Amino acid sequence: MARSSKDTAATVGFEAELWKAADALRGSMDAAEYKHVVLGLLFLKYITDAFEEQHALLEADRGNGADPEDPDEYRAVNTFWVPKDARWSLLKANAKQPTIGQMVDEAMTAIERDNPSLKGVLPKDYARPGLDKTRLGQLVDMVSNIAVGDRASRSKDVLGRTYEYFLSQFASAEGKKGGEFYTPQCVVRLLVEMLSPYKGRVYDPCCGSGGMFVQSEKFIEEHGGRIGDISVWGQESNYTTWRLAKMNLAIRGIDANIAHGDTFHKDGHPDLKADYVLANPPFNDSDWNGDLLKEDKRWAYGVPPKGNANFGWVQHFISHLTPTGTAGFVLANGSMSSNQSGEGDIRKNIVEADLVDCMVAMPGQLFYSTQIPVCLWFVSRDKRNHRFRDRKGEILFIDARQMGSMVDRTHRELTTEDIAKIADTYHAWRQDPDSDGEYEDIAGFCKSATLEEVAEHGFVLTDNQPDYVVLGFDMTLTYEKLVRACDLVRSGVPFIATHPDFNCPTE
Repeated sequence: MARSSKDTAATVGFEAELWKAADALRGSMDAAEYKHVVLGLLFLKYITDAFEEQHALLEADRGNGADPEDPDEYRAVNTFWVPKDARWSLLKANAKQPTIGQMVDEAMTAIERDNPSLKGVLPKDYARPGLDKTRLGQLVDMVSNIAVGDRASRSKDVLGRTYEYFLSQFASAEGKKGGEFYTPQCVVRLLVEMLSPYKGRVYDPCCGSGGMFVQSEKFIEEHGGRIGDISVWGQESNYTTWRLAKMNLAIRGIDANIAHGDTFHKDGHPDLKADYVLANPPFNDSDWNGDLLKEDKRWAYGVPPKGNANFGWVQHFISHLTPTGTAGFVLANGSMSSNQSGEGDIRKNIVEADLVDCMVAMPGQLFYSTQIPVCLWFVSRDKRNHRFRDRKGEILFIDARQMGSMVDRTHRELTTEDIAKIADTYHAWRQDPDSDGEYEDIAGFCKSATLEEVAEHGFVLTDNQPDYVVLGFDMTLTYEKLVRACDLVRSGVPFIATHPDFNCPTE
C-alpha cells in the first residue's frame, strides 16, 4: 500500500535552499551546461565522504591488518577509491585559487583512472575559460557545507536527495530538453507503487537519469524489503544522460548494469528477461529509423509504423518480460486509440493476447517537456499468476485526469494521497496479498471491463465515459443517443442542459 501524507510528491526542504544558492551562482550560464558543473561537484563530494568514512574505519582496524591505503579494501565494501590528490578537502582548501577548475578536472580524471566503472562518466571541463572560477569556488564552498551524517543518511537522505532535487530543477529550467533525462517524481512513484517491484530483475530500456531505479530502491526500503533482492538493468541512448544516470545510481549505492546505445538498433541486453519493466520512452518518436527494423523478431503483434515508435517500445517491453513478468510505462494518449498506420491492429492484437492489465488516464501538465496528454499502460504476461487473482479476460480502467494539484502556473503534481488512491485501487482489483480493500467500480474513476466490452468499442483503451452529459439543441437526436445519455447520468456522470425548456424544466 502506498504511504499516506499530505505532502506533494516533491517535498521542499533544505534542498530548495541549496538550489536557490546554486542558482544564484549560475550567472548567465545555460541550465543545460550548468547542471553538469553542479551535479559533478555533488558526486565528487559524496564519494569523498564515503571514502573518508571507510578510511577512518580501516585506520581504527589497522592493528588487525587493515590497510587504509589499499584500494581493494574499499572496493570490497562497494566504496570508490579516492586518491589523495582528488579528495574534497584539497578542493575546499583551494576553492579561492584561480586554478580551482584545473584541480577539479584533475580530481575527476584521477577518480576515473582508479575506478574503471566510472570511466567516461564524470565531467572534466571545469578549467574551460567560459566557467567563472570565482563562482566555481563559491559553489565548492556551498557544496562543502552540505551536512552529512552516517553512511545511510548521506546516501539516502542528504546528498542523494539533493542530487535528485537538483535534477528536477534543471529539468524544469530546461523545459522541453529536460524531458530527455527526467521523469517527474510523482509519475515515477505511481509506476513503482503500482508494480511493487519487491524481488527480481528490474529493467528500463530508456532509463534517462535512472529515476525508476532510485524509486524502486526507495519502495523496497519503505515496505521492509531487502535492496539485494532486485537487480537493475538499463539502457540510455544519449551519452550525456547516460553519464547522469551512472552518477545518480552511484550516489545512491545502486549497483546497476546500464548500457549506452540505441535500444532499438543495438539492444544492450538482448537476452535479458525481466520480472519488471519500468519506462518512460520518448513520446511519438518519429526519428527512430523503424524502416530498418521491419523484420525484427520483437514485432510479434505487428510491425510498428516508421513514423511513430510507440508500439515499437510496447513490443520491446513485452519481449523482455519473463513468462510471469509485468511492465508499467508512460505513453502519449494517442496510443490508446490511434488507428493510423496499423497501430490499431497492433493494439488489437496485444489486447486479444490478454496482455493489457490496467490503463490509467493521467492529468495534463505533469511533464516539463511536453503538454501532450499521457497515460500509463500496465502489461502482464500471465494474468493467472498465483500471486494475485485470476484476471484473465479483464482490464482495469482508471481515470485520474482530474487528480493532482498545481504547484506553479504551468505544472501539476499528483499528491501522495492521489498516488495511494490509484495504486490501492489497482492492488484491490488484482487482489494483492497486502491489499486491505475490496474493489468496486466507481463512476468517473474506475471500471473493470471484459475483453468483449473492449472489442465492442473497437479495441480503444479508454473507459469511454465522458466528463459530462450535455443536453443541447440537436437536429440528429436519436433514441440510441437518449438511451446512452440516460445510462451515463444514472452511472453518476454530471448532466448539463445548454437549452433548458422553461415549460418542461430539467430539474
